[in-house]
Amino acid sequence: MSSTAGTLVLTRHGESVWNLEGRFTGWTDVPLSDKGRDEARRAGKKLADAGFRPDVLHTSLLSRAIFTAQIALEEMGRPWIPVQRSWRLNERHYGALQGLNKEETARKHGPEQVKLWRRSYDVPPPALTDDDPRHPKHDERYLTLSPEVPPATESLADVVVRLLPYWQDVLAPQLRAGQHVLVVAHGNSLRALIKQLDGISDSDIVGLELPTGAPITYSFDAQLRKLGRTGL
Repeated sequence: MSSTAGTLVLTRHGESVWNLEGRFTGWTDVPLSDKGRDEARRAGKKLADAGFRPDVLHTSLLSRAIFTAQIALEEMGRPWIPVQRSWRLNERHYGALQGLNKEETARKHGPEQVKLWRRSYDVPPPALTDDDPRHPKHDERYLTLSPEVPPATESLADVVVRLLPYWQDVLAPQLRAGQHVLVVAHGNSLRALIKQLDGISDSDIVGLELPTGAPITYSFDAQLRKLGRTGL
């Protein structure tokens, strides 16, 4: 039996058009910007040059992650590998802030209140009402979930709770089996996973910033104890 597990690479999607416009995005499905597509290509080339050959890809259900992954895999010459997608890898749901300009929202509610919504660990933004068309319960990609599952808003702590089962039930078993795993997701879903992998405290995780399109690589022993991390 090998003394090491598979390699895990985490990559935040490339810049989206709402990143460019300074809007709260959350679960809103927006495309990559031109810069975001370039970032995806560079990420794929960087991983190919490093010799990383993923056996399986995991993404959220949001297009900016899906297309970042596709572009990167094309650069790596591996567009054919199996793909698993899950809502558990989605970005944090920003509730009623989704679609709003961050600077305009700070002027309306005050910078300290917006900072609390954005940067606290366990304070969610104002929730969407059930009849709001932005609520994920109206999106066909989430119709198979139990009605109480799609969130109306989330804190980072909420993202950690819904992300951990995916780590425990899906990603960890693949790594233990020696598979090399690529996860292309979002700033907050990846922060939730990194919190688990690195044992980061609730207070410290809120200060972690993940650049778009920049791969982070983890290596593990056979018991999934972290051996090393590069790229962050």
